[in-house]
Amino acid sequence: MKQSIGIDLGSMGIKAVLFDGSVRDRLMIPTGWNPRETGEQALREIYARNGIDPSDSPPVVLTGYGRNSLGKAGPSVTEITCHAAGSAFLFPGAGTVLDIGGQDSKAISLGREGTVNDFLMNDKCAAGTGRFLQVMAALLDMELDDFSRLPEDVPPQPISSMCTVFAESEVVSLLARGVDKHSLALGLLDSIAGRACAMLQKLGGSGPVAFTGGVSRSRNLVRLLEKRLGRPVVTSSDAPYAGAIGAALIAQKSGKSRS
Repeated sequence: MKQSIGIDLGSMGIKAVLFDGSVRDRLMIPTGWNPRETGEQALREIYARNGIDPSDSPPVVLTGYGRNSLGKAGPSVTEITCHAAGSAFLFPGAGTVLDIGGQDSKAISLGREGTVNDFLMNDKCAAGTGRFLQVMAALLDMELDDFSRLPEDVPPQPISSMCTVFAESEVVSLLARGVDKHSLALGLLDSIAGRACAMLQKLGGSGPVAFTGGVSRSRNLVRLLEKRLGRPVVTSSDAPYAGAIGAALIAQKSGKSRS
C-alpha cells in the first residue's frame, strides 16, 4: 500500500502520522503559539525521519482546529470525520467514540467503515478538556501525566463546579482545608467522566466506547468512565493520534498529492 500522511493540528499538540496500511511513524509536538510553524516542523520531521523527498511527498490531509493554517500542504477535513475514521481503524469493534482534546470534547456514533452516523460536540467551554486538566494540574503541583497513575484506593473528592474559574477557586479552598491532592485529582477526573457520560448517553448506542485524545492516556479516567457507563471503554497508546490516522486514511482514499 502506498504511503500517506495525516496531520492533526490540535490546540495543545500537533500530531503527524505516516501511514502505509499501518502506522509506520508518528510524532507529537506541543502546538505553541504558531500552529502553522509547528505543523511545518512536524511535516519536515516526518520527511527527514523516513527519507521522504518533500518534492515527491505522499498525499497529505490536514485536520484539527488549526488545519487551515497549513493549507499549502494538502486538503483539510473536519476533525469529526477524521476521528471517526481513525477510531474505526484502531478499534474495529467500537460503535461510539469519545474524544477529549485540548479545547473540546466530542462523542461520535460510528457507521459502517468509520463513517459518522451522529455526533455531539462541546466546544463552548474548556470544562472537561485537556486545557482544564492542565490548569488543575498546575494548582495541584502535578504534571498531566500524573493523572494517569493516581492511586485507585483513594476516594474521589467531589468537585461541584466544572467551570474552570470556579473549579480553580474550589480546589484552592479544598487544598487549604487539607484535602489530599490525589483525592482532588480523582474528583476532577470523575467530574470529567460525568460530563462525558452525559454526552454519550444523549448520543445513545451500546457496546464498547473508543476513547481517544490526549486525556485517554489516563487509566484512572478510563476506569471512572466504565464505572459510570457500564460499558467497556477501549483505548491504546495510539489513541491520541486517532485524528491524524483518520486524516492519513482519507489521504490514501483521495489519492490527492501535495500541491
